[in-house]
Amino acid sequence: MKYTETELEKTLNKLIASTRSPRGRFSAAASYPQLERMLKAHSRRLVLVRTSAAAAAVALLCLSVWTAYLYMQPVAMQTVSTLAETRTVSLPDGTSVTLNHYSTLTYPERFKTDNREVELNGEAYFEVSKDKKHPFIVQTDAVDVRVLGTHFNVDAYRDSRDVRTTLLTGSVAVSNKSNSEHMILKPNEIAIYNKVEKKLTRKLLVDATDEISWRHGEFIFDDVPLSDIARKLSNSFGTTIQITDSALQNYRISARFPNGEDLETILSILQDAGYFNYSHDNNQITITAKPDL
Repeated sequence: MKYTETELEKTLNKLIASTRSPRGRFSAAASYPQLERMLKAHSRRLVLVRTSAAAAAVALLCLSVWTAYLYMQPVAMQTVSTLAETRTVSLPDGTSVTLNHYSTLTYPERFKTDNREVELNGEAYFEVSKDKKHPFIVQTDAVDVRVLGTHFNVDAYRDSRDVRTTLLTGSVAVSNKSNSEHMILKPNEIAIYNKVEKKLTRKLLVDATDEISWRHGEFIFDDVPLSDIARKLSNSFGTTIQITDSALQNYRISARFPNGEDLETILSILQDAGYFNYSHDNNQITITAKPDL
């Protein structure tokens, strides 16, 4: 049973006062040394408790200071780049990112702010872990893509005319750097930001998974302008492809190429189908219109 100091003092006083033994066996003189030992033990316990509480308080203060120090330190950044291969990386929050050819992703070793921010140059497919309190933001040179948790694809090569954001599941918000253009996508929609015209447009897709066929090494072109095909092939194979005839830029093509097809085979098949001619000059491919027969 535990007593307060006041209760203990009253109890000790009663014991000391209880000296009614006729033979002096329980006299005050005989009882006091025992009571004194009890008091000293009680005092030591109080000192230990107080010392332990003070030590705990100091430890808690040190931990708080150390945590604040770590939080204020700059976070080291990680950069992952690909060449002629695709690569999947896992971010500190569990988000999975698959990078297309010749793409670069920069992200912190740990997310410590309210937002989970990464930077992308190239193309990447994101599977974002849900966290309503910490939005996930993909920063590119022209637009920002903001999500809470979803699957989407961002095509944002710096040398490309457009930045394309394709939504597969969930919801994403796309905006330009000044936030003057803002758009929220639904599944199977794509937001296309034209860097030249500085315009953001929306397009409904029949099947958004066609936009991420590159993850499996495939190329699926469904009524796609030749300029977009040239851009995708250029980014995937690291080769400059130039279209000299402006009339060919918007020439639309439907084609499908399985995993493993090389650039020469793809261009040869398209040329044989009667769309255009092409030629090599070092590391550049030039596409020209076929002469009228």
